[in-house]
Amino acid sequence: MLDDLALFIRISQNRSLSAAAKQLGVPPATVTRRLRKLEEEIGAQLVHRSARKFSLTSEGEVYYEAFADLLQQAEASLRGLSADLTEMRGRLRVAAPTNISVGMLEPMWSAFLKAYPDIQLTLQLSNENQDLLENRIDLALRFGPQTDLRLYQKHVGRVATMLVASPDYLAEAGVPERPEDLQSHKLIWVPSLPQWQLRNLDTGEEAVRYPAANVAVDDIGLACQFSADGHGIALLPVTETSGNILAGRMKFVLPRWCGQTREAYAVWPTGRLLSARAKCLRDHMETYMAERPIFQGALPESGVNQAV
Repeated sequence: MLDDLALFIRISQNRSLSAAAKQLGVPPATVTRRLRKLEEEIGAQLVHRSARKFSLTSEGEVYYEAFADLLQQAEASLRGLSADLTEMRGRLRVAAPTNISVGMLEPMWSAFLKAYPDIQLTLQLSNENQDLLENRIDLALRFGPQTDLRLYQKHVGRVATMLVASPDYLAEAGVPERPEDLQSHKLIWVPSLPQWQLRNLDTGEEAVRYPAANVAVDDIGLACQFSADGHGIALLPVTETSGNILAGRMKFVLPRWCGQTREAYAVWPTGRLLSARAKCLRDHMETYMAERPIFQGALPESGVNQAV
């Protein structure tokens, strides 16, 4: 019935069945048939049939007044949605973790801005998962399991985790040789890695530790700094620690044991159409990470193979 009501509005605006048929690109007989069907469904005549003069019945006037504005609003909304789905210009609100965005992913954001200068990127950085619906965010980059059923998700990469500590700490406290040795060390814990799921790279042996932390901090970047400053051993993503490893401020602990992999996802709200701009950024993130081994779960060989 809704399609036939829309047809009736077109007939009324054109003041002619034949003119409406021409505008819609359908045969006049089709317009006549559908109008008659609508009148039968609502039980009232809407248009006076006359070869010389077009006019609405009183019932037709009521239906036109009730639905004309609604049709206009619906068409305007459809035009807006269509433009949003196809145009590579306009605003794009994105949420992402602070530490990795201002660190190893900074070139990714910069390359996107350079490639698409007509997209007005609003990048909201936070180490907390923001409510995408409440904050009207189009797309988000997140790490770790995604359990929010209100969100669509697409896997875009993965990052390995390793145990790390400063050379000074290891020289003073000793070097652990097995996962069970960690219980006698100072440990730094982050809530995004609540348990340490360790796996031996050579044998596949697994060990799960529930660290009794001396320091707990909800910021990975700060946990990395604490470990580099000699406050203990931490399990951290290699994207956060690689710079300190290369500079000699950190060493991998138990280098033949890796921690759990942190999966990376592009996520967006269900019930919301993903715009061309958001799709473009989602694909850009996936391509960027696919081309870099560290975002495909690779371990820095120089650090893994070192002697601690």
